Amino acid sequence: MKTTVTELNIQRANERGHADHGWLNSHHTFSFADYYDPAHMGFRSLRVINDDRVAPGMGFGTHPHRDMEIFSYVLEGALQHKDSLGNGSVLKPGQIQLMSAGLGVTHSEFNPSSTEPLHFLQIWIQPRERGLVPSYTEWHPTPAQASAPKVLVISPDGRDGSATIHQDAEIYRIRLQPGQSVTHQLKPGRGAWLQIAEGALSLNGVALATGDGASTEEAGPLALAATEPTEALLFDFA
Repeated sequence: MKTTVTELNIQRANERGHADHGWLNSHHTFSFADYYDPAHMGFRSLRVINDDRVAPGMGFGTHPHRDMEIFSYVLEGALQHKDSLGNGSVLKPGQIQLMSAGLGVTHSEFNPSSTEPLHFLQIWIQPRERGLVPSYTEWHPTPAQASAPKVLVISPDGRDGSATIHQDAEIYRIRLQPGQSVTHQLKPGRGAWLQIAEGALSLNGVALATGDGASTEEAGPLALAATEPTEALLFDFA
């Protein structure tokens, strides 16, 4: 069960749903496919966080989506994307693709390597309105951003070179070395979700490790301090 520590709601990695399809090993932060838990249906407009590991040469065949903002963050290996909008690319670690499914789009995601595994986070966020024109964009870090502790990667206005999402949501990539720390100020009326992709840190004094998630809807500062090399995504939602 999810536990509460002060103002934080903590979901440990082993509390997530799990599906092992052989070619795909996936952990589900929220209810997804055959995993259903009414206590874990999403957080504000955040609907899916899947921690996916894909075997060499395997992947998700062409399938449709609509009325969802879907983005992937590559942690290890390479992710090959193709869609019905004519986009096709291969993303490497630290890069993000964002697809607005809108009125409808089909796409496929594959591990193009014949030897190396693929590890990425797949995230679905509900858009602020239905029936949008489908679109696709990518975010690639600059050399300075690649090592920055906190970088805005997705936002509603595309500021600071971030990818644009059709929702009042800001997503930050957190990358910390042991002893490094960053802060985030959560404004009144908003909610934050922190997902640890790899590593370990403390959030307002609470220890979190690989696969853990934490949320709060209490305004105030969030203090993140790494205890080992850490990569995480921080979501700030209306």
